[in-house]
Amino acid sequence: MKEFENADVVFVADYFLEDYGGGAERTTDALIETSPYSIIKVYSKDLSQEMIQLGIQKTWVFFNFRMMNHELIPLIVGNLKSFVVEYDYKFCQFRSLDLHLKETGKNCDCDESQLGKIITAFFHGSEHIFWMSQKQAALYHEKFPFLKHNNQTVLSSVFSIKDLEYIDSLNFNRKESNNKWAVIDGNSWIKGIDESIAAVKLQGDDVEAEVIGGLPYYNLLRKLSKFAGLSFHPLGDDTCPRTTIEAKLLGLELSLGEKVQHKDEEWFNKSREDVEDYLLSRHEVFWNTITSFVERDITVSGYTTTRNVIELDYPWKESIKSMLGFCDEVIVLDGGSTDGTWEELQAWSVKEDKLIVKQVKRDWDNYRFALYDFQQKAIARTLCTSDWCWQMDIDEIVHEKDFDKVKRLIKSLPKATRVACLPVIDFWGKENKLRIDVHPWKWRLSKNDPDITHDIPREHRRYDEKGNLYSAGSDGCDYVNFSTYDIIPSINFYTDKHEEVRQFLNNNREDAKYDEISSTYKKFIMSCMSELPSVYHYSWFDIERKINNYRDFWCKFHASLYNKNIEDSADNNKVFNKPWSTVTNKEIKETAKILNDEFGGWIFHKHLDLNSKTDWIQLDDNCHPKFIKQWIKERK
Repeated sequence: MKEFENADVVFVADYFLEDYGGGAERTTDALIETSPYSIIKVYSKDLSQEMIQLGIQKTWVFFNFRMMNHELIPLIVGNLKSFVVEYDYKFCQFRSLDLHLKETGKNCDCDESQLGKIITAFFHGSEHIFWMSQKQAALYHEKFPFLKHNNQTVLSSVFSIKDLEYIDSLNFNRKESNNKWAVIDGNSWIKGIDESIAAVKLQGDDVEAEVIGGLPYYNLLRKLSKFAGLSFHPLGDDTCPRTTIEAKLLGLELSLGEKVQHKDEEWFNKSREDVEDYLLSRHEVFWNTITSFVERDITVSGYTTTRNVIELDYPWKESIKSMLGFCDEVIVLDGGSTDGTWEELQAWSVKEDKLIVKQVKRDWDNYRFALYDFQQKAIARTLCTSDWCWQMDIDEIVHEKDFDKVKRLIKSLPKATRVACLPVIDFWGKENKLRIDVHPWKWRLSKNDPDITHDIPREHRRYDEKGNLYSAGSDGCDYVNFSTYDIIPSINFYTDKHEEVRQFLNNNREDAKYDEISSTYKKFIMSCMSELPSVYHYSWFDIERKINNYRDFWCKFHASLYNKNIEDSADNNKVFNKPWSTVTNKEIKETAKILNDEFGGWIFHKHLDLNSKTDWIQLDDNCHPKFIKQWIKERK
């Protein structure tokens, strides 16, 4: 298993050259010979779920895999960065459409079978498909049109340098032929031995055919070099038979049947020297394709939204600066600021090439103004041009120690990942208080797929009597399908079990095991913060400011979003349980101090209970990103 862990590239096949000396195995071995990476060979029958899980970060190449457990294919497609080298027609139960007809008396219909569907789904889910011939690729495209859109290359058969050098030496020393035509022996009907002999006889009674075979590879080549020609008329499609290429390189005349699929390709009909040059290039074509994938530079677009953030005293410059530290571009969409925010953004973008600022003004007096929050995010996302998107609110900061972790994480994610959740370090009132009364994650990373957007999920979408959309639960920032509003599945470091523990800590502070459970949970959160790129959230850093902001903005926002009434009532004031008009600044300051000193958080969707204290994690005072330290200092 250690050898497996140390390998960069995994080759999966039914057999390798040491097991069977077929043409497919020789091609596979030739690719191994010139690999710039460390390779591990895995027999398809031995492939397991454990290997797949251990190999998520590796590059996989699948050759013949008839002996593989096909139930593993969904797991492979969903998790592995894989390439496929197709030697024949694996979607067919006989691996040959002609053999299928012979054995069943019917044309191959395996494209409609479970086997055909799962094999081609496997191909479609790969990063790149390598074909043996143009006709092979065309047949697949005819049967499975969706494969036309895959990255793909006609690779042809691949020869080792040693084999080509040996063929060169035979050709150099080749003298007069024996005037016979060779027919390659085989134990398969499909090789068309009788047909190949018949084709020789058509040339005249003085032309003789001889069946050769049953020899070690180099002995066979040596014997083949003595002949005047090669006759090969297979009864089934042969995608790129090596013997025909070997005969070409040895200077033999060729009589080839229509089932030899590469025989009309441009490269094969050039001079012997040009054919050899083409074959030598196959290694480079294959490994350059692999390398361009393995070593490609993943790009990330950061995006956020603003509106009057100067007036609101958000750390907006600090937030943008942190994204500029690891993103290839940063998109900022302003909602029509009137406090100078937009002007400063414009001036900044002139100096910073990676900063792209746009403005979409909204009617913020509209009763449904809360919908603009996710709509602005959705528009900002459409402006992203990178492989992945990183969403961040304007009061969030990424620590400089986490910059390199972002792209490393992307490379390590299972292939099927479209949205990833990451830790949120949510400060409460002080520099060193991490709240745990809320779950510590947020949707953060997402593939830049056009069908992903921000909106209210289908199950939460409601309409008022005027036909205006509102939410029955979601804040609208979910990642959903653009057309169906179905939630996009995400991966998360945080499980339901972790959430059960957190809920226990919030509701059972007097339990005898509280301290023990709390300590374990806190260690888990700290380890996640250490291992994963995290976002530092400063919305609740100044609780007094937050309460005022809640009074002036968030009460109206929640009423707008969830179709609630906006009257100034005790029920609508979750902080003081009385109308906001009766709340004094002194009361706000006093309550803020209590929350700051004695609480680790409170969710203002329910009425504040000063007798129900909440716990927190104590952090180091110096844990903050460098970008925010001056902002914190100014607000002490």
